[in-house]
Amino acid sequence: MLKTEEKSIPTEVKRNSYKMVINGELTDAESSEVIKVYNPATGEAIAEVPKAGTKDVDAAVEAARNAFDFGKWKKYPVGKRARVLNKIASIMRSRFNELVEIEVLNSGKTLSAAQGQVSQAIEDFEFYAGAIVGHRGEVNNVPGRFFNYTQKEPIGVAAQIIPWNYPMMMAAWKIAPAIAAGCSVVLKPASLTPITAIVLTEICHEAGVPEGVVNVITGPGATIGSYLSEHEGVDKVAFTGETSTGKDIMGKASQTLKRVTLELGGKSPNLVFPDTDMEAAVNGSLFGIFYNTGQSCEARSRLFVHEDIYDEFLESFVAKTKKMVAGDPMSPESHIGAIISQGQLDKIHQHVEEAVEEGATVVTGGQALEVEGFEDGYWYAPTIITNATNDMKIAQEEVFGPVVVVMKFTDEKEAIKLGNDTKYGLAASIWAKDQGLIQRVSDGLQAGVIMVNCPFSAFPGTPFGGYKQSGFGRELSIESLDLYTETKSVLSYAGSKPLNPLNL
Repeated sequence: MLKTEEKSIPTEVKRNSYKMVINGELTDAESSEVIKVYNPATGEAIAEVPKAGTKDVDAAVEAARNAFDFGKWKKYPVGKRARVLNKIASIMRSRFNELVEIEVLNSGKTLSAAQGQVSQAIEDFEFYAGAIVGHRGEVNNVPGRFFNYTQKEPIGVAAQIIPWNYPMMMAAWKIAPAIAAGCSVVLKPASLTPITAIVLTEICHEAGVPEGVVNVITGPGATIGSYLSEHEGVDKVAFTGETSTGKDIMGKASQTLKRVTLELGGKSPNLVFPDTDMEAAVNGSLFGIFYNTGQSCEARSRLFVHEDIYDEFLESFVAKTKKMVAGDPMSPESHIGAIISQGQLDKIHQHVEEAVEEGATVVTGGQALEVEGFEDGYWYAPTIITNATNDMKIAQEEVFGPVVVVMKFTDEKEAIKLGNDTKYGLAASIWAKDQGLIQRVSDGLQAGVIMVNCPFSAFPGTPFGGYKQSGFGRELSIESLDLYTETKSVLSYAGSKPLNPLNL
């Protein structure tokens, strides 16, 4: 149970301040400094969190280290760990509306997006509660009178650094497999969106996770995230975020040969072939780029349409884009939420302006929005760009906003070539009916996640991760447990005569 001076953990949606959780205690920063947390939809400060420094990182790592080395969590039978994970999911489900509201307030995303993401976060814990029961070693046949078996052991202390675009869901993606495997965790959420990660850590303790097994620290990634990545007390780093930061983390982690998992950026292609169901392709393509206001690593931001159907597709795609509603994130009628910050809003618009300077055309959108009742928030119109080529900056660099480039292709071979013509390889969508074509294109695309005639990229149990500079390692699946475990091989001699290999 979480140790606090209060009789119980606060459960009201709106708190004025949140604390870190280190070794089962609600904790301020050693410096007593705080960071203001804002609602992107309104631009208003909604809470404060501690601004951790390196001493706080040391305390969190020490707590995790002691919990792993001397604690009982890794020694729990897998069935007992599974029951705790299911209890976490149960508590989250009982507080579903609260978690959704906090997520909307802190991230500016729409109600429907937050509902889906919190639902998946709950399902992640349920999935790993089941997966860990069957995650075990194997017995291998060895010639002669030998017996070999392998066993899976938790890797140790995992530093987990998550982004601002999916705060609750990314926290669950990281924490659930790590603690299921028996590891201890130090979670570092993004400074812009730390609240639901803190609440989730509190829930973990309420469900029975021992002190020190799940710790959360808040503060700037440039200092504490970097320090955490190179900390000698950490055995593994799992990072989700932009590629440049991932490269830096990998370099720091290499100094002590930490295990590393990186889920990084993307510039994912969306390929629409002439035999497609046009309505399904248009609707799915809208979701593929504008879901979560385009702030997704796997957003299908390069839309390639076969030349024979390009005009028909574009007309429908533009018309439906113009119908999308940007408004109150808590309204079920809103399709587009807020951009996370003014800085991100400025970056998005700069990308669009540079595309126009290179000769591209903005068909719709291309400017910041003023939303009634939310005039001080950060909003950007759903934007469609045409007359671009795949070598333009707008088609090669990750915009991370509601901006899509629509281009033509002539045949299957060119579609694959264009789809792969990027440094990234996270995801790709295919819209077609010809099963042979679908198989050939899927085989040809260099991407970790291929979506065929559907816009959804991730469900618990389906591996998620990328090729090339989109990172390595797979999350959300059984394979994730391997990322948090070591395989120990035990070889025994079972013969009746002692071995004498040197004939002495």
